[in-house]
Amino acid sequence: MDQNEVVLRAIGILTEAQNMFAALNEDPDADYELSPAFATLINEVLPTVLVPEDASPREAAETAAQAVAASALQLVHAFAFLFSELADVHDAGHSEIKSADLLQDLALRFSHPQQDEDEDED
Repeated sequence: MDQNEVVLRAIGILTEAQNMFAALNEDPDADYELSPAFATLINEVLPTVLVPEDASPREAAETAAQAVAASALQLVHAFAFLFSELADVHDAGHSEIKSADLLQDLALRFSHPQQDEDEDED
């Protein structure tokens, strides 16, 4: 999965989290279940790990760690980028820009990266 796709999944995760916290703020006593989309977005980023049946616990752990490390790093980079974008808007004093709107704008930009590059060249 390329970095643009990982950023899009991270935006989806943040959007789902915003929805969850908004629902909890409206009714703190409600039982709120995590959206299936939340788990789906995370599972799309992380690879399936196949561990040989005869692997020792240590070998199984090493296999899993090696398989997940690169994807986890991509996800951390995506969240760090998104945090930076949100922080820049906040620090610039743009209180009229809602975080959900910024995430939506970023999702559109990352959905069509070639189009953005073409516009920059004009």
